[in-house]
Amino acid sequence: MSQILNDVLAANQEYVADFGDKGDLALPPSRHFAVLTCMDARLDPAKFAGLAEGDAHVIRNAGGRASDDAIRSLVISHKLLGTNEWFVIHHTDCGMELFTSEIMGDLLSQSLDTATVDENGWRDVGEGPGSTEGRYINWMTFKDNAASVVEDVSRIKAHPLVPNDIPVYGYIYDCRTGALVEVPEATTAGKAA
Repeated sequence: MSQILNDVLAANQEYVADFGDKGDLALPPSRHFAVLTCMDARLDPAKFAGLAEGDAHVIRNAGGRASDDAIRSLVISHKLLGTNEWFVIHHTDCGMELFTSEIMGDLLSQSLDTATVDENGWRDVGEGPGSTEGRYINWMTFKDNAASVVEDVSRIKAHPLVPNDIPVYGYIYDCRTGALVEVPEATTAGKAA
């Protein structure tokens, strides 16, 4: 067993010991909202949004992007579990700003091993084989954080399965301060009708 696996299982045993009545939490989130945010390990939505277990749905992916799957989760969150407000929260210093879909496709075509980055950019250090499949995926990278929040809020609001009366708020989490900074244009685009 790896040390990481051992650590996770030990932490889970401690969690189980103090689980208390959490097994009685209702399936729908008690505060009736959902958050779409990045998978970045520096973000803890429970802490920056004041959440406890059972409060809200938190959907995470690379960049906190409004991918088809993220929108699928939001629609389920509303239709079956009663959320009626949604947040899109990106963050400063996001890794999705450091490459393009073309770079990712090229790296994956060389090998599936972890790449490295230095002052000359990304490079693959694996021995292969790779796969050209990565060249056919939109990795949803971006160069302008605020614009990506506006794009994602707008994409969610334009989706035919998203009710007009759900507000979608747009924010950027500041990794240096922990503050949520509103992207006013995104929140305007996400207003409930």
